[in-house]
Amino acid sequence: MPRKYVILIAVALGVIVLDQWTKYLVVRELTSQMQGQETLGGRLGAMFGEPPPQGFDGLHYRPRRSIEVADSFFRLRYAENPGAAWGLFRSLSPEKRGPLFHVVSLGAVVLIVFYFRKLSGSDPEEKWALWGLPLVLGGALGNYIDRLARGFVIDFLEAHWFDKAAWPSFNVADAAICVGVGLLLVDAFVRKEKPAPAESKAA
Repeated sequence: MPRKYVILIAVALGVIVLDQWTKYLVVRELTSQMQGQETLGGRLGAMFGEPPPQGFDGLHYRPRRSIEVADSFFRLRYAENPGAAWGLFRSLSPEKRGPLFHVVSLGAVVLIVFYFRKLSGSDPEEKWALWGLPLVLGGALGNYIDRLARGFVIDFLEAHWFDKAAWPSFNVADAAICVGVGLLLVDAFVRKEKPAPAESKAA
């Protein structure tokens, strides 16, 4: 198998596993969804099965606590996002939102694989895209798994400034997508098309 596909599979799979593992820990430790489940299979069933109805706060899983990592700056707190990044389209009805995200997610996967196939895998200038595309792919699939399983994405990373201003909650998949897009922006500058050399004029 060519080296570039080893990178694609390893990075994308690594992001998916880390993303789902951290979400599992968040549901187990910060919500009551897995209480009473003594086996791993039972806990996974509680996480990936049909979620309970929304509560008064709009959440399906009941939060138990949050963890302050850096007082007044950063915490781990359970959140649900039925929309896209930063909550876009969350106001759409599930009947419209579901098909939209299926099309967008699958379309993103197709585009990423299409562009990745065009990389030689040996050109040093391709290194930004070589790592950026797998990060975006892994992040997109990580969140897509959430939408397939329960119709919403689990977020838990919350950066804020003394609770007066806050960045929208995010997760490992979102972070991988942002880093991957950043690498692709660098790639756009590094590998921008160079003008063809002017033809020498006849003497």
